[in-house]
Amino acid sequence: MVTIRDVARAAGVSTSTVSRALDERLPRSRSATAERVREVARELGYVRDPLASGLRRAGTSTIGVIVPRLTDTVMAMLYEEIAAASAERGVFAVVASTEDSPEAERRAADSLMRRRVDGLILTTARLDAADAPPAPQPAPAPAAPEGAAAPAPGRPPVPRVLALRTDGLHPASVGDDLLGARLATRHLVDLGHRRIGLVGGPEHASSALLRHQGHREALREMGIEPDPRLMTGDSFSMEAGEAAGRRLLALPDPPTAIFAVNDNTAIGVLAAAHQRGLRVPEDLSVVGYNDIPTVSRLPVPLSTVRVPFDQVARGALRLLLEEREPGGPPPVLTATPTLIPRASSRPPRRPA
Repeated sequence: MVTIRDVARAAGVSTSTVSRALDERLPRSRSATAERVREVARELGYVRDPLASGLRRAGTSTIGVIVPRLTDTVMAMLYEEIAAASAERGVFAVVASTEDSPEAERRAADSLMRRRVDGLILTTARLDAADAPPAPQPAPAPAAPEGAAAPAPGRPPVPRVLALRTDGLHPASVGDDLLGARLATRHLVDLGHRRIGLVGGPEHASSALLRHQGHREALREMGIEPDPRLMTGDSFSMEAGEAAGRRLLALPDPPTAIFAVNDNTAIGVLAAAHQRGLRVPEDLSVVGYNDIPTVSRLPVPLSTVRVPFDQVARGALRLLLEEREPGGPPPVLTATPTLIPRASSRPPRRPA
């Protein structure tokens, strides 16, 4: 990427001169120096980075990332992508975890605000609005010494965007959860499965609800009426997936395949199947969601839906400084997932 320093070196001027000459918010200078700077910038292919320049003007070139927990591989992967994309722009990303608790999220936001971050990316959005934390407010400006002039007004509210989850109120960068669930379900139906269990996630997470919705829609499109008895689960953890798997596999007429809306819960389902002496995929097909690195290295590699976390991260960064008309709907950037078939899914041995 061509930087302002590259342009300054080639034009034989200072970086501040380049910055002024290329700043579209300022009156266009017609001086020979400014014209030369613009010509050099065009020749080098310089493109202004609005995120980096905007955050530098704001103050610390630091953004805060709030996640439910870093022990969740999905959240760790997304944070690493955000940190890498930020570093490319000269911005530092710092992370805080909340255990998916609204009160802990408030404390994390306050802590990051005290460190005067220039923006927040949250993966903790909840649809139960009564528990949702208010938008964090900027840290107050320090008091002026006695006899000194009053301090300038505080900084404007810090931008905040969401990633992976939405709440309908804030800008968000997400994967297409409806599409991903439809891909997973269609894959199992195309293999010949008709009794397909669903291991869902928490009801406050938009990602879980949309994957549940996509699963039901795909079944109906294929002429299969969704059966509520085949739908269970309320968390993204392996333990929750194992408990949900045991419930489904203990039914008098158990499913021949299970779609888990998260790879962790899919691993829990595999454990439940093993406890009952079932073989995957001979006795039970399983499909997960996210494609965390572990699942391709299991004894039976897991079929799953791959989320492009790099695209989600870059989208969230772009939204931090995107200028929007007041009163308009919050923008949502949606990245397209991909089905990754592996050994854990195959046609059923017994009639579906």
